[in-house]
Amino acid sequence: MMSGVIGFHLLTSGFVEVCIMHPLDLVKTRFQIQSKKISVPGDPNYYTGIADCMKKMYQNEGFFAFWKGVLPPILVETPKRAVKFFTFEQYKKLFLFGSSAPTPLTFSLAGLGAGVTEAILVNPFEVVKVSLQANRSHLKEVPSTWTVTKQIVSTQGIGFQGLNKGVTATIARNGVFNMIYFGFYHSMKGYLPEYKDPVQEFFRKVGIGFVSGTLASCVNIPFDVAKSRIQGPQPVAGEIKYRTTLSSMAIVYREEGWRALYKGLLPKVLRLGPGGAIMLVVYDYMYHYLTLRFPD
Repeated sequence: MMSGVIGFHLLTSGFVEVCIMHPLDLVKTRFQIQSKKISVPGDPNYYTGIADCMKKMYQNEGFFAFWKGVLPPILVETPKRAVKFFTFEQYKKLFLFGSSAPTPLTFSLAGLGAGVTEAILVNPFEVVKVSLQANRSHLKEVPSTWTVTKQIVSTQGIGFQGLNKGVTATIARNGVFNMIYFGFYHSMKGYLPEYKDPVQEFFRKVGIGFVSGTLASCVNIPFDVAKSRIQGPQPVAGEIKYRTTLSSMAIVYREEGWRALYKGLLPKVLRLGPGGAIMLVVYDYMYHYLTLRFPD
């Protein structure tokens, strides 16, 4: 019952967060699949910053284009939160290593396991989402989510070249993110003294959650760039340039420099810093409330 109630609250908060933050996720993807180094004057497909990207998208694709590809996250991002936190609690028990209480290593390994689990679940939805986000046509000309899904399945299948394309990059991205996200949050929450005042305590948790999401985003973004390159459109039609996670990272580094491995970092942090904080705090309060109410 407790997992179900927590899952419902995560589902609700996840739906709201996805709808509000999706434009930042789209901007992040546009930056990550952008391989050009030099801007051509008047090029509507080259973005120099978040404001420039949003301006050109609005002018060329329409206002609602900021929500291209939002349906796949709505379908999976919200329930995946329940899966993530449920598996995190199960992995915590597995990685106690005989200790009576969870240690920072326990939290980190449990987060890694939860991240790998959710990555396998969400990857097909990520492939469809990135395909829609990469489409620069006007919103009226963009095919539906179902059409894109059928096209991917019919032409590329459901294997590692189709709906599960880039799954290792997604596993690396989500695994690293959640390892730091959960490990840092739960460890620092135990180290920093609690406040008796509920308002101060709330902001203490939000602050730790924000730092957790930001730090995790900064560390895992090279895997995110590799994922977008693998799942997004290839530079030359009919040729696969970005195949595996490490080789894609090596190509980006060699051709565009190390900074290119951090493309899209700012919109990613703007989305996952506050979004990650809200998700952790919601889970934290619901978990403790239900633990007190249903001790068994």
